[in-house]
Amino acid sequence: MTYVLGLTGGIASGKSTVSQIFKQLDVPIIDADQIAREVVLPGTKGLELIKDAFGQNVIDQNGRLDRKALGSIIFQDQKKREQLNGLLHPLILNRISYLTDELKRDGHPLIVLDIPLLYEINFEKELDGVMVVYVSEETQLERLMKREGIEEKEARRKIETQMSLVQKAEKADYVINNNGSLEKTTGQVKQWYGQHAYQ
Repeated sequence: MTYVLGLTGGIASGKSTVSQIFKQLDVPIIDADQIAREVVLPGTKGLELIKDAFGQNVIDQNGRLDRKALGSIIFQDQKKREQLNGLLHPLILNRISYLTDELKRDGHPLIVLDIPLLYEINFEKELDGVMVVYVSEETQLERLMKREGIEEKEARRKIETQMSLVQKAEKADYVINNNGSLEKTTGQVKQWYGQHAYQ
């Protein structure tokens, strides 16, 4: 019986770090961000849908998605952001479902689905459990400003486009506290893995 764990968090909360720790434990990861990039490659239905909805100016001269141009539209406008999500989420979720079924058929005892907007799209119903990577608001802000080289105001705006980490942690089945060192975070993940004996 395969256990399907949803892994989520917020921008700059360290979800990718936890994903890497699971990889080191040889757990298969399905990365929604990677799939989101694949479904908008040149020649895909996803890219056509974006071009129809947002115009040619979000496509660069090589026929690829201009993420910066699209980002400047959707970060300013919640309706546009919702429109984009409405176009791409069905394509992404279909691909996630297909890959999950393949891994189940291969007999993996544990599969981790790394999905940033897991709660926002109500995907928890499809899973056996959800793990949230949590950091305090101060830590999240500090890490985001440092990582992207942006001012506090812009960092706050990016954080505010997502459900708060406090809300996500309250909904979660398991919480990994990533306020401390990498060793502490690794210890928590390994402890969870050991307790659930997906060997």
